[in-house]
Amino acid sequence: MTDRAVRSLEFLERSASTARVLNLFQIAKLHRHTEAWRQQPMFVTAGLNEALLIKHRLRRNETDLFRGQRRVATKIVVPIDNRELKSGGRYVFFDQINHLPILKEVFGITPDHPDFRTLELMDRLPSLDPFLLREQLSRAGIDPAPCYFAISEADMQKMLTFVKSEIEPLVQLSLGQTKASNSSIERMAAKILSNAPGDRLDSLGEVLRLSPEQYEEGIFCWKGFLYFKWTLGSLTEDLANVLSKVASIKPVGPMDSEAREYIARGREVVRDQLKRARAETRETMKIYDESYAGLTEDGNPLIFRDFLLRAPSLFDRLGEQLGAIQHVISFWNFRFGPKSPAPSVSELMDIFMDFETSLKGRSEAG
Repeated sequence: MTDRAVRSLEFLERSASTARVLNLFQIAKLHRHTEAWRQQPMFVTAGLNEALLIKHRLRRNETDLFRGQRRVATKIVVPIDNRELKSGGRYVFFDQINHLPILKEVFGITPDHPDFRTLELMDRLPSLDPFLLREQLSRAGIDPAPCYFAISEADMQKMLTFVKSEIEPLVQLSLGQTKASNSSIERMAAKILSNAPGDRLDSLGEVLRLSPEQYEEGIFCWKGFLYFKWTLGSLTEDLANVLSKVASIKPVGPMDSEAREYIARGREVVRDQLKRARAETRETMKIYDESYAGLTEDGNPLIFRDFLLRAPSLFDRLGEQLGAIQHVISFWNFRFGPKSPAPSVSELMDIFMDFETSLKGRSEAG
C-alpha cells in the first residue's frame, strides 16, 4: 500500500462507521469484551469480522477487474497488523473476477458459507448506511448485535416522528378521514419500519396491484427513500458548515507553489462536487415526492405503483449520491472538531483527493 493509503486507514481506525465505511476493526476493539459481540457477530469468520468494508467508487484502472459495468464496489480490507492499521492492509473487491479463490484462501469461505451470503447482501446495497444495512440483513434473517449499527435510539425516534408526518396523508386517504388519529398514524408508521412477520401492509399491496415479491422489494425501497429523505434534511446544517470550512481551512507548514495550486483547485472542486451531489440528490428525491403525491393528493395508486416498480434503480442512485455526501460530512466533523489541530499541507491534499474521488460524478466514474 502507498503511504497515502496507510494514512487513510489510520483515519478510518479512529473514525466511526459511515455510509461509506463499515469499520469492523474499530467495532471489535470497542466491543469484543461484550456478550452481544461474541454471540451475534456480523461475520462468523474471525478475520472477516475484524476487517474494514468500504463502498469504493471505482477508478478507471479498476473497472477491468469486473466482468460487468460497475461504478461502486465493496472493498474488503484486511489489516496486516491486527493491533493497529499503521502497517496498512491487503484488500479484495467482492465480485471482482478472481474473488472466489481469494476469499477461500484468505478467509476460508466459499459461496455456500453464511458469511459469503452476508457479503453478497452488503454488495447489493448502494451504501453501508447502518439503517439500510440493518434492514437488508434483517430481511434475510441475519441479526447481528446492535453495536454493528451506529443508530442511536434518539435518531430512531426522530425518524419515527418524520415517518409519521410523511405518511399522515396516506393514512387519511386509506381511512377516508380528513384528520387521521395519532394512533392510526403510529400503527402504520410502525408497520412500515418493522420487519416482523405479520406487519405487511396487505391492503396497500392490493391497492397497488403488486405481487408479493414486488411488494416486498418496493416497501424496502420506500423505507429507504423515507430514511434518505429524513437524512438529507438532517444534514442540511452540517453540509452548509462543511462547504464554508472547505473554502476557508488553512494548512500549517511550508507550502510550495505546486501544493498551493493543488489545494486551491481542491477547494473549488470539492465544493462544486458537494453542491452537485446535493442537487442530484434533491432531483432524485423529487421523483419520489411527485409519485407519492400522485397517490395521496390525486388518488391515483398506479403512479406510486410505477414508482415502486422502478424504485430499486432510483434507490441505488440515491444511495450513492447521499452516501458520498455523508462520507464527506462525517469525516470532516471527525477530523476537524473544536479542538482538533490544523492539518499539514500533505494531509489536506490527501483529504481533498479522497473527497474528490468519493464525490466524482457518475459520468466521470468510467
